[in-house]
Amino acid sequence: MACPYFIPEERCELELWPHRSRLPLGDGFTGICQAPGFEGTRPAAEELKDGCNVGYACGCPRLPKDRVADAVRFAVARDDGERITLHFACERNHLPAGHGTLEFAQDGECRTDGADPRIVAQARQYLAAYLARSPGR
Repeated sequence: MACPYFIPEERCELELWPHRSRLPLGDGFTGICQAPGFEGTRPAAEELKDGCNVGYACGCPRLPKDRVADAVRFAVARDDGERITLHFACERNHLPAGHGTLEFAQDGECRTDGADPRIVAQARQYLAAYLARSPGR
């Protein structure tokens, strides 16, 4: 369940997590914050470790009080070799706060119109981590 305001950009090379593949996005990432008023802020290593990559960062001073979700989680729903369908679920205070489906082509292009660009950015990294763990699929 990554923070819904976190835009992952690339794999974090710092060893901040003991079990990287268990993280919500399938690995740990560096990136930027897109919380209102803090767009483009680069979180510090400790924030990446305890908040951005794991969600529920209620102690984060950038997290807006009035928000739809605290965290987003992803799961592969279908992988037929030509396209991959991901389900996502948003949570607020550990309760459901929305859900949806995203479809990706093999080249990583999202084929779902009108999807939240923050969720799509997270889904792309989740998908990349999934593909890295699935050689020869």
